[in-house]
Amino acid sequence: MPADAYELLGVPRDADETQIKKAFRKLARELHPDVNPDDSAAESRFKEVAEAYEILSDPDRRATYDRYGYEGLRSGGYTPTDFGAFGGLSDILDAFFGAAAGGGGFFGGRGGPAAGGDVAATLTIDLADAARGTSTELAYEVVARCSHCHGNGAEPGTPIKSCDRCGGSGRLQGVSRTPFGQGVRSVQCDTCHGDGKIPETPCTECAARGRTLEDRTLRVDVPAGIADGQRIRLGGHGHMGDPGAPDGDLYVTVRVRADERFVRDGNDLVTALDVPAPLAALGGSFAVPTLDGPAEVEIKPGTQPGEIVVLRGKGVPDLRRGRPGDLRVVVNVVIPRALTREQKELLRELADSLTDENAGEQHESVLGKLRRVLRAS
Repeated sequence: MPADAYELLGVPRDADETQIKKAFRKLARELHPDVNPDDSAAESRFKEVAEAYEILSDPDRRATYDRYGYEGLRSGGYTPTDFGAFGGLSDILDAFFGAAAGGGGFFGGRGGPAAGGDVAATLTIDLADAARGTSTELAYEVVARCSHCHGNGAEPGTPIKSCDRCGGSGRLQGVSRTPFGQGVRSVQCDTCHGDGKIPETPCTECAARGRTLEDRTLRVDVPAGIADGQRIRLGGHGHMGDPGAPDGDLYVTVRVRADERFVRDGNDLVTALDVPAPLAALGGSFAVPTLDGPAEVEIKPGTQPGEIVVLRGKGVPDLRRGRPGDLRVVVNVVIPRALTREQKELLRELADSLTDENAGEQHESVLGKLRRVLRAS
């Protein structure tokens, strides 16, 4: 026995016609097999929901159901509609709500020419190009108008005749049983595929389809500051649409190659600078990499491991405002290894000469330092 019709639609028992219609339309679009291919559970639930709407949308059926349930309906001769007789969800919505329901909104129009599909492509660039912006060529495949027949499907110089099956309309009329009795529905002609015309001599390049798969090369302007994974939309560069309809769009996903010198953090760049311990104690000028080439950075005497020196404006520009981020240089104090005997003696002399004032007395805990470094990064 099917579940309660009201529960299936998710409406109260006193729901009006508008509530019932709205609930069914929402569930039909979620559960229809066109949306959930190879999902038998969704298909089964869709049929239950459709039957529930059949019952509750008809005042007489609803009154019988409210008093006697499904058994009362069956004993009165009611049988559910065979929804397999419909061509798709748009046909069902047309039958239930009229042509306007299937003709617009989520599933798009069925009567007018269809827009071309979108194309997805990937473009890989270096971090420096992502920061400065670049212009590069992209190769991709697209369904385009056949250049041999110019899209009409006929071999050049040969006639095109009106389709005998649909009389040149591109549509066929079919009769289907609906919850309200027999209904007439319009479907695409299976001979001319909706064109209304058939070439006497099919194009040898596209087999009368009027379109072919074409290799294209397009120059793409990548804006400065783009991040890995962001997309660029190029309108009208997708697949070919039907006559009178626009072509689809091209969506380019930008991939930014990893740069071993930097880690990107928003618009900032982070790099590490190895400084030998004696030089960190003495301070000095050191070369660090930037996207514009090496730059000098001053390390103060007594610089500790993990301290950060900031070079303003050496990061990546903001994609919208253009203001560049910073380059954060994390100082990595390197302890010397494999010392010679003379170097060891020098270090012992240094160690013996240190006092509490210059021996690196901690003015904050190690945990406090870690927190400060993490906040800065």
